Amino acid sequence: MRHGFFWLAATLSFALTGCASLQPNSDTPPPLLTEQAFHARINTLSQEISAQCDSSGVADQTQRQHQALTADVREVGSLLRHLRQDIQTLEARGGEPVIVREECETRDILDTKTLLGRNEWVGLPGIGTYLKARIDSGANTSSLSAQDVTRFERDGEDWVRFKLALNDDDVVVEDKRDKWIEAPIERRVRVIQATNGEGDSRPVISLLMTLGPIRENVEFTLNDRSHLSYPVLLGRRFLLDIAIIDVAETYVHPRPEFPGGEPTEQSAADEAADQDDNEE
Repeated sequence: MRHGFFWLAATLSFALTGCASLQPNSDTPPPLLTEQAFHARINTLSQEISAQCDSSGVADQTQRQHQALTADVREVGSLLRHLRQDIQTLEARGGEPVIVREECETRDILDTKTLLGRNEWVGLPGIGTYLKARIDSGANTSSLSAQDVTRFERDGEDWVRFKLALNDDDVVVEDKRDKWIEAPIERRVRVIQATNGEGDSRPVISLLMTLGPIRENVEFTLNDRSHLSYPVLLGRRFLLDIAIIDVAETYVHPRPEFPGGEPTEQSAADEAADQDDNEE
């Protein structure tokens, strides 16, 4: 039985290597292989076949890369030929190169936002007066100059009563200068002074305000600005999404008119009196 196994092994070995030379009529038995020699031979053949497969795969990949590179070279050559033809045509005509710039679709920002100067006239219809305002994107909340600020309660809600805090140079409808103004408190904010680091709590009210085509309810903190040049400060919360600033311009929009006030066409003298200051 063992003799038969070795005979089969020898036969397979010679068949795999293509070296079997048994004659059909030969009575000589094939040489016997040991079991160890058989397995060694099989392992050798397996490694040779694997190496041949790997070599074939590398060759195929190299061929594909070569074909792709050839296609790229041909495409570049075609582009260069067309470019050479264009240059020759242009030189024959004696013209200058024409640069064509792709037009980008842009939306004019002024179609959706109102342009403001660094100083503007604002109207407060609820109070009945116009005032000068400083536009300042560095401030968060707008501010209205107020004095004699008194908190009181009305129908279970917090309200505030105050007068406009103005100096003699502030332009206002005169009969509104000492008028008492009442409004509900929307919220309170704590403001830290940059000079001394101290803070105070200020009430915030909402008033209807006009500025050129803008007519909005605007939140104002109440504090005394009579030592400053502008009784109104408009900050980022007001500007957001509705206005942009051109700091090179002032009073882009006309002064609104109110009963008891001066006509719009007489505002030029008041505008010319502005100081070119850096108050905020």
